[in-house]
Amino acid sequence: MDGLPVVITRPGERGDVLAAAIEASGLPVMRLDSLRLEALPESSEQRAVWLDVDQFRRIVVVSPFAAECLAEALDRYWPQLPVGIDYYAVGAVTADILHQRLGVRVHIPPAAAGEDTSEALLRLGSLQRLADEKILLVAGEGGRTLLAETLAARGARVTRLAVYRRTPLLPSLDMQRRLSQGNFRALVVSSGEILEHLARWCKGAALNQPLIVSSTRLATLASKLGFRAPVVASGATPTALTVALTATCHPQEADVDQDDLEKG
Repeated sequence: MDGLPVVITRPGERGDVLAAAIEASGLPVMRLDSLRLEALPESSEQRAVWLDVDQFRRIVVVSPFAAECLAEALDRYWPQLPVGIDYYAVGAVTADILHQRLGVRVHIPPAAAGEDTSEALLRLGSLQRLADEKILLVAGEGGRTLLAETLAARGARVTRLAVYRRTPLLPSLDMQRRLSQGNFRALVVSSGEILEHLARWCKGAALNQPLIVSSTRLATLASKLGFRAPVVASGATPTALTVALTATCHPQEADVDQDDLEKG
């Protein structure tokens, strides 16, 4: 196992941060570009929502890229943000983007919950009784329907607005061989869509290699897809994924500095 890389699948700048955190722990990293995120051209539906965004009582943002798209739209249409809106994010990274770009306070699951998931967000007390409240859900095309369905069941009038698309990318021939042969130390995945996309190349030995996932939901999906060694991290942050990884892959060889990881 010495010298084999950890394969990570997180795209873009967030993948850069995760790679740096894992490398700081002493483990080599190989990037696998599995998805391309693209902002959707502005539609008449999107424009109508942005113009009337002050009518929403709450805005729920499901991912960092959705947060970027929302911030760009509000910058265009609202030089001064409307007041009276509560913002929610699935995950601390998404919340940080909203705070940095818009200067708003963002509700997220408490750190003690240990999860950056829709389920954890839905446990917040302020999202339990939503009689006739207008809620904007900012997300990508497709994806899970849990948030929209649960908020609607609690009485909210939910508008789900897709602002970006995910395009699966074909792994290189070298990466396809690496996946099929299990020629890696571990695979790190924090998206069900990516996991399902890559499973077609993971055969035999690859299914026995450690798979680090960010939630019990993904671990259940991994087991259904044939992965025999899923390990659930405490969340989807670089720190959580790296701690789970080093605890699994010969922890005596990798001394993780928690303070250094948090800086990433």
